[in-house]
Amino acid sequence: MYAVIKTGGKQYRVAAGDKIKVEQVPADIGAEITIDQVLAVGAGDQLSVGAPLVSGATVSATVLSHGRHDKVRIFKMRRRKHYRRQQGHRQNFTELFVSRIASAIGETSAAAPAIVRPAAEGASGVER
Repeated sequence: MYAVIKTGGKQYRVAAGDKIKVEQVPADIGAEITIDQVLAVGAGDQLSVGAPLVSGATVSATVLSHGRHDKVRIFKMRRRKHYRRQQGHRQNFTELFVSRIASAIGETSAAAPAIVRPAAEGASGVER
């Protein structure tokens, strides 16, 4: 079973057990979030397409981590005019683990992975 969800202005095709990186979501690591903007749900040869959303369909996901994507370089130049501008950008993201898809077609779920939290500074167990 799969679903097409909308979050952060983008659309993603997800299935139970998938890890996806979406635009930053204001949630703590380990929190369970529910995405109710489901555009389509499919299972085998069955497909339910919403107009614009599928009523009653939800996708549950667990927040695994927050981070930043690789740097994108922005470079502008006008030849022979002594004009150059260089800039970089790193977009924030949230990594989600899709644990459950529920709709009128059916429901599928996957076991959530263990979340590894970063150790506090100075608590690494190595004495200096």
